[in-house]
Amino acid sequence: MRKIRKGDDVIIITGKDKGKRGTVLRMVDADLVVIEGANKVKKHQRPNPNKGAAGGIIEMEKPIQISNVAIFNPATQKADRVGIKILEDKRKVRYFRSNGELLDA
Repeated sequence: MRKIRKGDDVIIITGKDKGKRGTVLRMVDADLVVIEGANKVKKHQRPNPNKGAAGGIIEMEKPIQISNVAIFNPATQKADRVGIKILEDKRKVRYFRSNGELLDA
């Protein structure tokens, strides 16, 4: 079970975008995530009429290492660690380590 998933609200804890908050748009692989509004870069793109892509300079979000982000706890308004708990009905759920509140209830 992954501790950070698509759609989670996260905060960046290191790097040039330290302190920025955003939601996880997609998981590239086990180690990389793309976060909305973070790690933006400008890419020079050639026009491709077959795909209908216009040329020019586009701005896009690049992946960030999953170790550089932490899940955002709305109760404490800070970054938090995530644990995994097994409930009585044998379901695995994630919870905040600081206050024990469940993420996926």
